[in-house]
Amino acid sequence: MTDFCLHFRHQSVLVTGGFGFLGSNLARRLADLGARVTVLDSLIPAYGGNRFNLNGYEDRIHVNIADMRDQHGLNRLVQGQAYIFNLAGQTSHLDSMQDPFTDLDINCRSQLHLLEACRQHNPTVRIVHASTRQAYGKPRYLPVDERHPLSPVDINGIHKQAGDWYQTLYHRIYGLRTTSLRLTNSYGPRMRVADGRQTFVGLWLRQLVQGREILVYGDGRQKRDLNYVDDVVEAILLVATTPATEGEIYNLGGHEVISLLELARLLIKLNGEGSCRLVPFPPERKAIDIGDYYADYSKLQSATGWKPRVTLREGFARTLDYYRQHGSQYW
Repeated sequence: MTDFCLHFRHQSVLVTGGFGFLGSNLARRLADLGARVTVLDSLIPAYGGNRFNLNGYEDRIHVNIADMRDQHGLNRLVQGQAYIFNLAGQTSHLDSMQDPFTDLDINCRSQLHLLEACRQHNPTVRIVHASTRQAYGKPRYLPVDERHPLSPVDINGIHKQAGDWYQTLYHRIYGLRTTSLRLTNSYGPRMRVADGRQTFVGLWLRQLVQGREILVYGDGRQKRDLNYVDDVVEAILLVATTPATEGEIYNLGGHEVISLLELARLLIKLNGEGSCRLVPFPPERKAIDIGDYYADYSKLQSATGWKPRVTLREGFARTLDYYRQHGSQYW
């Protein structure tokens, strides 16, 4: 097991999107490791930031409420940072189709703002960028590895793919120490559950805890892999502390492949009660559905030793417990 304290203790670290799901879990872990953590978050309501996500850490984490589209603010924030974990972004696929220009600003322009700020004001900083499986689109083969063709099915996937390429280009041309991680379905405490804008899993969890029926689109046979948030944070920290990963793009993935209907039934069983029902796809969702998806994460495992450790049963049991206790803070 890597002793991350050796890498992060007393180090200055910036987490963008730090009030969001992944950002807050990562920021809390870094603070526990002794890092001097600053989180940047716009707290725009639609994008999942929640002040409660850093509850109990208010005296240990510095907060900067600002927008990554503010170039002048970024120029100042990146200075003196040893690590930047770039987790800010717009993640809703439907929102990207309805408002493509805002998605462009957040997932492309703001990424260039960050890279330019680092190039000019902190060219040696280590950068880890959170991307998405959506860059691959509908899989042509399974499991999907990093050699799979890129063919996004929505605006968000195109812009996230561009973000990956910006990171890679700035590494190759300017020597920035960047790595991109293409995440699959991440879940766990502190995720957005108010609606399905970021993930269907969050909405299902809310429906279960509130005693409502889970609606599964289509025939429920679509296969997915999922990662518990602690495993995702572990992957991010391993990549940040492994020099050989600089300039690379990696998939995350789960070792348990499950259909959506099977997942709904597992959640109901773990909850102790509940029900689910198959319903037709709404047209706007059907148009951008990717069918089956699960990833080959062997490239990341070879480079860092990472593999998912938390089972679906264990991870979702923890997650349901969290929302039974704190659900009022999220819906």
